[in-house]
Amino acid sequence: MEIHELSPAPGSRTEPKRKGRGYATGNGKTAGRGNKGQKARSGGGVRVGFEGGQMPLTRRVPKRGFHNIFAKPLESVNVSALNRFEDGTEVDAQALLDVGILSQCVNGVKILGEGEISKKLTVKAKAFSATAKEKIEAAGGKAEVV
Repeated sequence: MEIHELSPAPGSRTEPKRKGRGYATGNGKTAGRGNKGQKARSGGGVRVGFEGGQMPLTRRVPKRGFHNIFAKPLESVNVSALNRFEDGTEVDAQALLDVGILSQCVNGVKILGEGEISKKLTVKAKAFSATAKEKIEAAGGKAEVV
């Protein structure tokens, strides 16, 4: 097969309906916009979320708590995933990316305490949960906050 022989799957590409081209087309005269009214006019219609003057849903629903828009979310890795590394290895974000435990790491890593660890590792991360730190140190390793 050559590149010039490629074509889209049958039925995946259709011609757009041509509006306002006479009665015979089924889309003539008002061109599918109905008769008069705000939505029939050019530039007509209402903004997103407008409910005709009724208090919009986004304003009716109660708001609770606080969401920090400047927060930099950390990637989370469980202690059990660190067993992939050899004894005495220094584990940081780059090492986790290289092994494939993480697919991306923009703001840093937090190590969580799910599972067990049997290797003696030096783990460098932005944050540790209390149980993760205990488990790493109990296995003879070090938990360093970067």
